[in-house]
Amino acid sequence: MKLLDSLSLPGDPAKPNEDAFGHETSAAVVIDGATPLGSSLMPGPSDAAWIAQFGARRLMAHLRDGDGGRKALRATLADTQKSFEALRRHEPEEMWQTPCGSMMLAVAGESSVEFLWFGDCAALVKQGDAAVTVIGESFDKRADEAARAREVGKEKNLSPASGLNRPEFLVPLRAARNRVNSGKYWLFSPDVKAAAQASRRVVKAAPGSVILLASDGLLALASDYGAYNADTLMAAAIDKGLAALGAELRAIEADDAGGDKFPRFKKSDDATGLLLRLL
Repeated sequence: MKLLDSLSLPGDPAKPNEDAFGHETSAAVVIDGATPLGSSLMPGPSDAAWIAQFGARRLMAHLRDGDGGRKALRATLADTQKSFEALRRHEPEEMWQTPCGSMMLAVAGESSVEFLWFGDCAALVKQGDAAVTVIGESFDKRADEAARAREVGKEKNLSPASGLNRPEFLVPLRAARNRVNSGKYWLFSPDVKAAAQASRRVVKAAPGSVILLASDGLLALASDYGAYNADTLMAAAIDKGLAALGAELRAIEADDAGGDKFPRFKKSDDATGLLLRLL
């Protein structure tokens, strides 16, 4: 799995980038840490950055050791749980205090690619002249979040992109975060039980196939802003490069800084993408 291009932009240059990625010979991952909704439990500038970076490193280490996708994920979550319990300042009182995130993991096999994911990271797979295959639920979930941002902003009489940590937004957002790791809503988190809950899909893919792994911040070009669809976004990633897409993304967000045209909970999100070719 050859790395063709990579990009990881912080949503705010003055704050930590809470996305992370990793790449090995036959695997790659993007993890998007969920923006904290209160004070940190872990050392360092951001609990979300910690879990994203720690998770990406440990996943690649376990895959280097020869673990398969699900086994590597389980071992990584066990590592994450152990580290969290050892380093946290105190035990969380509610789930919203626990670091968590979305993930898209791709593991190349002999004639296929295994995808494992949580949340709204996604993968686009391009094979020859065929239409792009979309892995994950990012497009549906982003539409739901935009609707929620519009509704909460209208209810509180605030710009939808005012920021997650405004007191008016925290109550509904914390309530939603408290539902993580219950029912069908599981995320990458310091809980080994989450490994069994990751969504999985295996796609037959020939050498030469191109894969884009992306966090929702980069996918917003298609899922939120309508600048592309899945096929044209993949074509632009290949033809223009990810840096050009990042610049286009930020220009769209700067022109709608308040979120009036494109409702969202913050002006710009961290945006990460990996462009890969199967060998």
